[in-house]
Amino acid sequence: MGIKRAISIILLGLILTTSSYSKTTHKKSHYKRYLTKRVKSKRFLSKRLYRIYKKVLKRTNINRRALKRAFLFYQKNRKRRHLSSKYLAIADYTKRATTRRLYIINLKNGKVYRHKIAHGKRSGAIGGKVRRSSNRRNSKMTPYGFFKVGSVIRKTRKKHYKYLTVQGLERCNRKVGLPSRMGGRDVILHPAKYVNYGGRSHGCFSIAPQDRYKIFAKLKKALFYSYTGR
Repeated sequence: MGIKRAISIILLGLILTTSSYSKTTHKKSHYKRYLTKRVKSKRFLSKRLYRIYKKVLKRTNINRRALKRAFLFYQKNRKRRHLSSKYLAIADYTKRATTRRLYIINLKNGKVYRHKIAHGKRSGAIGGKVRRSSNRRNSKMTPYGFFKVGSVIRKTRKKHYKYLTVQGLERCNRKVGLPSRMGGRDVILHPAKYVNYGGRSHGCFSIAPQDRYKIFAKLKKALFYSYTGR
């Protein structure tokens, strides 16, 4: 009986020790994952881009989700898509049309230039926010997603105003910017007087005429993010 009791005590001790070790290991593992997650959240961008990102986030009222998405997309696609290394633009359509909701970010020093930009007729009220967005043809809504701005300033045939092309970079908007004869949606970046009073476009990215030269000079080959809250 004495031997059996001694063996039982030893086995019980081993079970308790193993259980305690398992709990400690689990806690350490959980804490390690937590630290790793924090480090990753701080280093989702290169040091230079992260510094610019934090500066823009601190100095402006731009939507945080839109800013983070734009910087992540830029870092991942800048070489493959041959994007401009100087500027990045975000049209934050969660803001009202009467505000300067086009943010052009200098990727060298973090300086932000703000301008007005219109939304589509069926996307929201005059002077209001975007409530609906679409990349479909003839929708007259604001397109959404990531675009690359063209490098050559062109002139329309009918009204003879100058514009820059845009090219959809995602599956959801790859036909936006293509000519209608190719099955695309003919959307461009162009100036229009109605932008000054919160007017609406047919889906194009319309800017104020007085801002045309400043915006065109900065956005050639730049990444343009149309953020509608999606």
